[in-house]
Amino acid sequence: MIPLAVAASGLWLGPDLLAQNQNPLSGISLIQSKGSASLSAPMQIIVMLTFLTILPAVIMSVTPFLRITVVLHFLRQALGTQGTPSNQVLIGLSLFLTLLIMQPVAMDMYSKGWEPFEGGQVTWQQAFQDGTAPLKTFLSRYVREKDVKLFLDVSHTAPPKRPSDLGLTVLVPAYILSELKTGFQIGAVLYLPFLVIDLVVASVTLSIGMMQLPPVMLSAPLKILLFVLVDGWNLVVGSLIKSFY
Repeated sequence: MIPLAVAASGLWLGPDLLAQNQNPLSGISLIQSKGSASLSAPMQIIVMLTFLTILPAVIMSVTPFLRITVVLHFLRQALGTQGTPSNQVLIGLSLFLTLLIMQPVAMDMYSKGWEPFEGGQVTWQQAFQDGTAPLKTFLSRYVREKDVKLFLDVSHTAPPKRPSDLGLTVLVPAYILSELKTGFQIGAVLYLPFLVIDLVVASVTLSIGMMQLPPVMLSAPLKILLFVLVDGWNLVVGSLIKSFY
């Protein structure tokens, strides 16, 4: 792919420049000489396509998307509604809630990392370091010290003096474990009231001798009715958003 990018960059620079410089790499060096951080158009396309391939994993791993999807999945299981709401609806809701929560962080990363890099003011290494600083601050708020210590021990890394000095290779997996635990805790709490309804309905049906009628058929409408009466979607979504502020 790199030879193709080099050839494409040569065509992009024009025949006059190729006539002066037979080596296509010299064209790239001339572009870089204008700004220490600028890249040719073909290289920018390669970088962008590479970034897009890992973007779904990044969204699911380092954003509130993980906690929200886990909680909504447990909520659907507790209601006993099987495939309602569908996976597409739950993922869409999780995605838009994630965009709402991460918008300030994303704008901060853009202004500190991408804008100076695009203007040729800093190198890509410095732009990456400055751009990931807001993300590190966000992840550090919700990561557990126990999980951080686990990955520091596994990677044989000395504990940093400040949380901001933690690397993403340690901070990201620790954040994922912390969010999984938090999501399971919230899901267990959501399960409890619906579990009580299941137990009561099962006890009543067995006591009156309704052996052939599954208790789930009676408890499901009651659980849905209770969830609607207390405005459950508003409470759950509101609590999820407030947990990140």
